[in-house]
Amino acid sequence: MTNDASTQNVALAGHLLDHYAGRVARSRRPYILGLSGLQGSGKSTLARVMKAEAEARGWPTDVLTLDDFYYPRSEREALAREVHPLLRTRGVPGTHEIELLLSVLAALPQASEKLPVTWPRFDKGRDTRIPPSRWPKVTRPPKLVILEGWALGLRPQLQAALETPVNALEREEDPDCRWRHWVNKQLRAYQPLWRKLDALIVLQAPNWDVVRRWRGEQEQALLARHAPLAMDAGAMVRFLAHFERLSRHALATLPALADSVVEFDDNRHVTGLAHA
Repeated sequence: MTNDASTQNVALAGHLLDHYAGRVARSRRPYILGLSGLQGSGKSTLARVMKAEAEARGWPTDVLTLDDFYYPRSEREALAREVHPLLRTRGVPGTHEIELLLSVLAALPQASEKLPVTWPRFDKGRDTRIPPSRWPKVTRPPKLVILEGWALGLRPQLQAALETPVNALEREEDPDCRWRHWVNKQLRAYQPLWRKLDALIVLQAPNWDVVRRWRGEQEQALLARHAPLAMDAGAMVRFLAHFERLSRHALATLPALADSVVEFDDNRHVTGLAHA
Protein backbone atom coordinates (compact mmCIF):
# COMPACT_ATOMS: atom_id res chain seq x y z
CA MET A 1 0.00 0.00 0.00
CA THR A 2 1.46 3.38 -1.00
CA ASN A 3 1.72 6.28 1.42
CA ASP A 4 -1.10 8.08 -0.43
CA ALA A 5 -3.36 5.04 -0.15
CA SER A 6 -2.43 4.58 3.50
CA THR A 7 -3.21 8.22 4.31
CA GLN A 8 -6.51 7.99 2.42
CA ASN A 9 -7.53 4.82 4.29
CA VAL A 10 -6.74 6.34 7.70
CA ALA A 11 -8.76 9.46 6.85
CA LEU A 12 -11.65 7.43 5.44
CA ALA A 13 -11.66 5.05 8.40
CA GLY A 14 -11.73 7.98 10.81
CA HIS A 15 -14.60 9.66 9.00
CA LEU A 16 -16.68 6.48 8.87
CA LEU A 17 -16.06 5.70 12.55
CA ASP A 18 -16.95 9.29 13.48
CA HIS A 19 -20.22 8.94 11.57
CA TYR A 20 -21.20 5.70 13.35
CA ALA A 21 -19.65 6.47 16.76
CA GLY A 22 -22.92 7.47 18.42
CA ARG A 23 -24.69 4.33 17.25
CA VAL A 24 -21.79 2.11 18.34
CA ALA A 25 -21.72 3.78 21.77
CA ARG A 26 -25.48 3.34 22.28
CA SER A 27 -25.60 -0.29 21.16
CA ARG A 28 -26.05 -2.82 23.97
CA ARG A 29 -24.57 -5.60 21.84
CA PRO A 30 -21.76 -5.68 19.29
CA TYR A 31 -22.53 -3.19 16.52
CA ILE A 32 -22.26 -5.02 13.18
CA LEU A 33 -20.98 -2.85 10.34
CA GLY A 34 -21.03 -4.33 6.84
CA LEU A 35 -18.32 -3.30 4.39
CA SER A 36 -19.25 -4.30 0.84
CA GLY A 37 -16.99 -3.91 -2.16
CA LEU A 38 -16.20 -5.76 -5.36
CA GLN A 39 -12.91 -7.54 -5.95
CA GLY A 40 -9.87 -5.30 -5.71
CA SER A 41 -11.74 -2.38 -4.14
CA GLY A 42 -9.56 -2.39 -1.02
CA LYS A 43 -12.22 -3.47 1.47
CA SER A 44 -9.94 -5.86 3.37
CA THR A 45 -7.28 -3.19 3.82
CA LEU A 46 -9.85 -0.58 4.88
CA ALA A 47 -11.36 -3.05 7.37
CA ARG A 48 -7.95 -3.59 8.98
CA VAL A 49 -7.38 0.16 9.25
CA MET A 50 -10.85 0.65 10.71
CA LYS A 51 -10.14 -2.04 13.31
CA ALA A 52 -6.90 -0.32 14.36
CA GLU A 53 -8.58 3.09 14.52
CA ALA A 54 -11.58 1.71 16.44
CA GLU A 55 -9.38 -0.01 19.01
CA ALA A 56 -7.42 3.21 19.44
CA ARG A 57 -10.77 4.69 20.51
CA GLY A 58 -11.18 1.94 23.10
CA TRP A 59 -13.63 -0.18 21.12
CA PRO A 60 -12.73 -3.90 21.09
CA THR A 61 -13.20 -4.78 17.42
CA ASP A 62 -13.24 -7.93 15.33
CA VAL A 63 -13.11 -8.21 11.54
CA LEU A 64 -14.90 -11.10 9.87
CA THR A 65 -14.36 -11.76 6.18
CA LEU A 66 -17.06 -13.44 4.10
CA ASP A 67 -14.28 -15.10 2.07
CA ASP A 68 -13.10 -17.02 5.16
CA PHE A 69 -16.43 -18.87 5.19
CA TYR A 70 -16.00 -20.46 1.77
CA TYR A 71 -16.70 -24.17 1.86
CA PRO A 72 -13.52 -26.27 1.76
CA ARG A 73 -12.50 -27.53 -1.66
CA SER A 74 -13.83 -31.04 -0.95
CA GLU A 75 -17.34 -29.71 -0.30
CA ARG A 76 -17.27 -27.58 -3.44
CA GLU A 77 -16.20 -30.64 -5.41
CA ALA A 78 -19.33 -32.35 -4.10
CA LEU A 79 -21.45 -29.39 -5.22
CA ALA A 80 -19.80 -29.57 -8.63
CA ARG A 81 -20.79 -33.23 -8.97
CA GLU A 82 -24.28 -32.94 -7.53
CA VAL A 83 -25.46 -29.52 -8.78
CA HIS A 84 -23.25 -27.97 -11.50
CA PRO A 85 -19.56 -28.14 -12.48
CA LEU A 86 -19.16 -24.35 -12.20
CA LEU A 87 -19.62 -24.61 -8.42
CA ARG A 88 -16.13 -26.04 -8.17
CA THR A 89 -14.96 -22.39 -8.26
CA ARG A 90 -15.36 -20.48 -4.98
CA GLY A 91 -17.05 -17.11 -4.80
CA VAL A 92 -20.67 -17.12 -5.88
CA PRO A 93 -23.58 -17.41 -3.42
CA GLY A 94 -23.93 -21.01 -2.35
CA THR A 95 -20.18 -21.52 -1.87
CA HIS A 96 -20.13 -19.95 1.62
CA GLU A 97 -21.09 -21.66 4.90
CA ILE A 98 -23.55 -18.97 5.93
CA GLU A 99 -24.99 -20.87 8.91
CA LEU A 100 -21.50 -21.03 10.44
CA LEU A 101 -21.04 -17.28 10.01
CA LEU A 102 -24.43 -16.63 11.62
CA SER A 103 -23.47 -18.85 14.56
CA VAL A 104 -20.22 -16.91 15.05
CA LEU A 105 -22.09 -13.60 15.10
CA ALA A 106 -24.56 -15.05 17.63
CA ALA A 107 -21.74 -16.28 19.91
CA LEU A 108 -19.56 -13.14 19.93
CA PRO A 109 -21.63 -11.21 22.54
CA GLN A 110 -20.92 -14.00 25.07
CA ALA A 111 -17.24 -14.51 24.18
CA SER A 112 -15.06 -15.24 27.23
CA GLU A 113 -12.10 -17.34 28.36
CA LYS A 114 -14.55 -20.14 29.15
CA LEU A 115 -16.53 -19.65 25.94
CA PRO A 116 -13.99 -18.61 23.29
CA VAL A 117 -15.32 -17.95 19.79
CA THR A 118 -13.37 -19.20 16.77
CA TRP A 119 -13.99 -19.00 13.04
CA PRO A 120 -12.31 -20.29 9.89
CA ARG A 121 -9.50 -18.79 7.86
CA PHE A 122 -9.47 -19.57 4.15
CA ASP A 123 -6.17 -19.94 2.30
CA LYS A 124 -6.89 -18.73 -1.25
CA GLY A 125 -3.45 -19.83 -2.39
CA ARG A 126 -4.35 -23.45 -1.58
CA ASP A 127 -8.09 -22.96 -2.16
CA THR A 128 -9.18 -24.45 1.16
CA ARG A 129 -9.38 -23.67 4.88
CA ILE A 130 -6.31 -23.58 7.08
CA PRO A 131 -6.22 -26.09 10.00
CA PRO A 132 -8.59 -25.20 12.90
CA SER A 133 -5.61 -24.90 15.27
CA ARG A 134 -4.69 -21.68 13.44
CA TRP A 135 -8.17 -20.11 13.41
CA PRO A 136 -8.70 -16.77 15.22
CA LYS A 137 -9.97 -17.03 18.79
CA VAL A 138 -11.83 -14.27 20.66
CA THR A 139 -12.22 -14.36 24.46
CA ARG A 140 -13.99 -11.02 25.03
CA PRO A 141 -17.17 -9.51 23.55
CA PRO A 142 -16.41 -6.94 20.85
CA LYS A 143 -17.94 -3.48 20.80
CA LEU A 144 -17.73 -3.38 17.00
CA VAL A 145 -17.79 -6.16 14.40
CA ILE A 146 -16.79 -5.31 10.83
CA LEU A 147 -18.03 -7.87 8.30
CA GLU A 148 -16.45 -7.39 4.88
CA GLY A 149 -17.21 -9.17 1.63
CA TRP A 150 -17.72 -8.74 -2.09
CA ALA A 151 -21.49 -9.20 -2.23
CA LEU A 152 -22.71 -7.97 1.15
CA GLY A 153 -26.25 -6.62 0.98
CA LEU A 154 -26.94 -7.99 -2.50
CA ARG A 155 -30.50 -9.09 -3.29
CA PRO A 156 -31.47 -11.76 -5.82
CA GLN A 157 -32.02 -10.80 -9.44
CA LEU A 158 -35.39 -11.04 -11.13
CA GLN A 159 -35.83 -14.40 -12.86
CA ALA A 160 -36.17 -12.74 -16.27
CA ALA A 161 -32.75 -11.12 -15.88
CA LEU A 162 -31.11 -14.56 -15.73
CA GLU A 163 -32.08 -15.68 -19.20
CA THR A 164 -29.54 -13.72 -21.28
CA PRO A 165 -25.89 -14.72 -20.67
CA VAL A 166 -23.49 -11.90 -19.77
CA ASN A 167 -20.33 -13.60 -21.03
CA ALA A 168 -18.89 -16.64 -22.82
CA LEU A 169 -18.71 -18.68 -19.62
CA GLU A 170 -22.47 -18.45 -19.09
CA ARG A 171 -23.21 -18.94 -22.78
CA GLU A 172 -21.01 -22.01 -23.24
CA GLU A 173 -20.96 -23.68 -19.80
CA ASP A 174 -24.42 -22.76 -18.50
CA PRO A 175 -26.56 -22.80 -21.66
CA ASP A 176 -29.69 -23.96 -19.81
CA CYS A 177 -29.27 -21.30 -17.03
CA ARG A 178 -29.19 -24.03 -14.37
CA TRP A 179 -26.13 -22.61 -12.58
CA ARG A 180 -27.45 -19.03 -12.74
CA HIS A 181 -30.82 -19.99 -11.29
CA TRP A 182 -29.25 -22.10 -8.52
CA VAL A 183 -26.85 -19.29 -7.49
CA ASN A 184 -29.66 -16.73 -7.53
CA LYS A 185 -31.81 -19.00 -5.35
CA GLN A 186 -28.92 -19.44 -2.89
CA LEU A 187 -28.64 -15.66 -2.55
CA ARG A 188 -32.04 -15.69 -0.83
CA ALA A 189 -30.41 -17.68 2.01
CA TYR A 190 -27.97 -14.79 2.54
CA GLN A 191 -30.72 -12.29 3.31
CA PRO A 192 -30.98 -13.27 7.05
CA LEU A 193 -27.26 -12.47 7.32
CA TRP A 194 -27.72 -9.08 5.66
CA ARG A 195 -30.50 -8.33 8.16
CA LYS A 196 -27.99 -8.78 11.00
CA LEU A 197 -26.06 -5.75 9.74
CA ASP A 198 -26.71 -2.58 11.72
CA ALA A 199 -25.35 -0.53 8.82
CA LEU A 200 -23.96 -1.18 5.34
CA ILE A 201 -21.05 0.72 3.78
CA VAL A 202 -20.59 0.21 0.03
CA LEU A 203 -17.26 0.85 -1.72
CA GLN A 204 -18.46 1.78 -5.21
CA ALA A 205 -16.15 1.15 -8.16
CA PRO A 206 -16.66 3.10 -11.41
CA ASN A 207 -17.60 0.06 -13.54
CA TRP A 208 -17.00 -3.64 -14.13
CA ASP A 209 -14.01 -3.08 -16.45
CA VAL A 210 -12.19 -1.21 -13.68
CA VAL A 211 -13.00 -3.99 -11.19
CA ARG A 212 -11.48 -6.54 -13.60
CA ARG A 213 -8.35 -4.42 -13.87
CA TRP A 214 -8.04 -4.02 -10.08
CA ARG A 215 -8.41 -7.77 -9.52
CA GLY A 216 -5.91 -8.50 -12.26
CA GLU A 217 -3.38 -6.21 -10.58
CA GLN A 218 -3.78 -8.16 -7.35
CA GLU A 219 -3.11 -11.42 -9.16
CA GLN A 220 -0.03 -10.01 -10.89
CA ALA A 221 1.38 -9.23 -7.44
CA LEU A 222 0.70 -12.84 -6.37
CA LEU A 223 2.39 -14.17 -9.50
CA ALA A 224 5.42 -12.00 -8.81
CA ARG A 225 5.67 -13.60 -5.35
CA HIS A 226 5.24 -17.10 -6.86
CA ALA A 227 2.17 -17.64 -4.67
CA PRO A 228 0.58 -21.12 -4.86
CA LEU A 229 -2.24 -21.31 -7.43
CA ALA A 230 -1.69 -17.72 -8.62
CA MET A 231 -3.54 -17.27 -11.92
CA ASP A 232 -2.17 -16.20 -15.26
CA ALA A 233 -4.16 -13.78 -17.45
CA GLY A 234 -6.26 -16.49 -19.11
CA ALA A 235 -7.16 -18.17 -15.83
CA MET A 236 -8.02 -14.78 -14.33
CA VAL A 237 -10.43 -13.98 -17.18
CA ARG A 238 -12.22 -17.27 -16.61
CA PHE A 239 -12.27 -16.85 -12.82
CA LEU A 240 -13.75 -13.36 -12.99
CA ALA A 241 -16.41 -14.50 -15.46
CA HIS A 242 -18.02 -16.41 -12.56
CA PHE A 243 -18.57 -13.06 -10.79
CA GLU A 244 -19.47 -10.76 -13.67
CA ARG A 245 -23.24 -11.13 -13.50
CA LEU A 246 -23.61 -10.42 -9.78
CA SER A 247 -20.85 -7.79 -9.82
CA ARG A 248 -22.75 -5.80 -12.46
CA HIS A 249 -25.92 -6.31 -10.41
CA ALA A 250 -24.10 -5.02 -7.30
CA LEU A 251 -22.77 -1.93 -9.08
CA ALA A 252 -26.31 -1.11 -10.24
CA THR A 253 -28.27 -1.82 -7.05
CA LEU A 254 -26.15 -1.68 -3.88
CA PRO A 255 -25.70 2.11 -3.57
CA ALA A 256 -29.47 2.53 -3.13
CA LEU A 257 -29.45 -0.07 -0.32
CA ALA A 258 -26.43 1.34 1.55
CA ASP A 259 -26.24 3.53 4.64
CA SER A 260 -22.95 4.99 3.36
CA VAL A 261 -21.47 5.00 -0.15
CA VAL A 262 -17.78 5.66 -0.85
CA GLU A 263 -17.16 6.40 -4.54
CA PHE A 264 -13.78 5.69 -6.14
CA ASP A 265 -12.20 6.69 -9.43
CA ASP A 266 -10.24 4.31 -11.68
CA ASN A 267 -7.18 4.57 -9.40
CA ARG A 268 -9.06 3.97 -6.12
CA HIS A 269 -8.99 7.62 -5.09
CA VAL A 270 -12.08 8.63 -3.11
CA THR A 271 -14.21 11.00 -5.18
CA GLY A 272 -17.38 11.04 -3.10
CA LEU A 273 -18.83 10.02 0.26
CA ALA A 274 -22.52 10.10 1.03
CA HIS A 275 -24.62 8.91 3.97
CA ALA A 276 -28.29 7.97 3.76
